[in-house]
Amino acid sequence: MWTLPNILTLSRILTLPLLGFLLWWPGWALGYYLAFGLYCLMGITDYFDGMLARSSGTVSKLGIFLDPIADKIMVATVILVLAAQGQLRGPYVGDLHVVAGLVILMREIAVSGLREFLGGLQVSVPVSKLAKWKTTFQLVALGALILGAAVHGPPCASLDAPGGCGTWQEQWIRTVGLISLWSAAALTVVTGWDYLRVGLKHMD
Repeated sequence: MWTLPNILTLSRILTLPLLGFLLWWPGWALGYYLAFGLYCLMGITDYFDGMLARSSGTVSKLGIFLDPIADKIMVATVILVLAAQGQLRGPYVGDLHVVAGLVILMREIAVSGLREFLGGLQVSVPVSKLAKWKTTFQLVALGALILGAAVHGPPCASLDAPGGCGTWQEQWIRTVGLISLWSAAALTVVTGWDYLRVGLKHMD
């Protein structure tokens, strides 16, 4: 149980309250810089725990169980806190960017339930290349939104808002984050439907 890969996975889960705490104040730039550093560190541990487990032959049932859970609750934590603090907001569409976050969360919950159902039938669902791209866009999006909040400050709903939002170009980090978030949401729908089609074949 107490192998290095499992410890790294558990550390990601135990660090999530600190990540949420650092993201709680949108006007606290230092907090968001620290949150970005912590988010990157958690991403690094996510890469190394799987690599170490495979290379050392210490892949465990606990690790297989915890690793996807750690990833999903990290994504859920960041999306929920950013949405609650108004960080999923931008010119022209305002808070509509929250919809992209909701789509991602709904897919994660649905696919987790589907995997549990198929697991009981001894049916495995391999991760597709498109799903890996979805994960990449998702991680880039959340990291860029955290860093964008640190660099650009709190967002506003329109370019001509009091105090000035700046243009999309001036807020390029947040823009990258929002575009990546919608890209991840689009891939989420596609990959979620692919998983559902596999599941429907075993529901007769």
